[in-house]
Amino acid sequence: MQKLVEQIWDYTQHAKFYSYRPNYAPKTIDMLITLVKSGELKELKVADIGAGTGNLSLMLEERDCEVIAVEPNDAMREIGIERAQGKKIHFIRATGLESGLQSAEFDWVTFGSSFNVMDRNKALNEAYRLLKNKGYFSCMWNHRDLNDPIQKIAEDTILEFVPHYTRGIRREEQRPVIESRKDLFDCIVYIEEDFYFHQSLENYLNAWKSVKNPYWDLETQEGRELFERISETLSQRLSKEFDIKYTTRCWSAKKV
Repeated sequence: MQKLVEQIWDYTQHAKFYSYRPNYAPKTIDMLITLVKSGELKELKVADIGAGTGNLSLMLEERDCEVIAVEPNDAMREIGIERAQGKKIHFIRATGLESGLQSAEFDWVTFGSSFNVMDRNKALNEAYRLLKNKGYFSCMWNHRDLNDPIQKIAEDTILEFVPHYTRGIRREEQRPVIESRKDLFDCIVYIEEDFYFHQSLENYLNAWKSVKNPYWDLETQEGRELFERISETLSQRLSKEFDIKYTTRCWSAKKV
């Protein structure tokens, strides 16, 4: 039986900290809704791939979308199901590469901070299969503004402890990946929006616990100890409350 989640992307220890992360910029989501809707279409049917605890799914449902939230990790999905009670969101246990959902069923396929954790070429194949004619694919992330004073302190502190620290695929330009599959998608649209998020020091450190990377694995003693050292140093350098600048970045394309 195929594993639902590769071990490197097992978010079990991170799930309960996702509520401390900022959600996507609301106006960006509004613009995407306008982009995807066409003609007399009143309600969008969305497959939210790698839905996690439902951050993006909830924003879409609030904008009158019917959402199928695809999430393989049990801990993440359980939190999402609890948050989605009474809403038009249905969680299923599956991966973004083999969702098991019906072909040509969806107006929109979204990847909120998840496109980078799977084979992007195969993910585009699955998104194409799921979409109706002229439906849209979108992938998005919230990026820390590394020039923001708070984020610069965090970045410098992490580099003190992890000199080879990198931010991975999520920071890359996604256009070349999408353009390489012109047989599937075209008419690429890029949107980015800055916003500020008010955060307490405690919640900011908790948000960092939601981050999955190879440097501080919270499932290991070594990883937990490294994160504690980073947290202690940040606690000495940051104030108790602050506003932090983020940018929501999103790439979308239409099924050909």
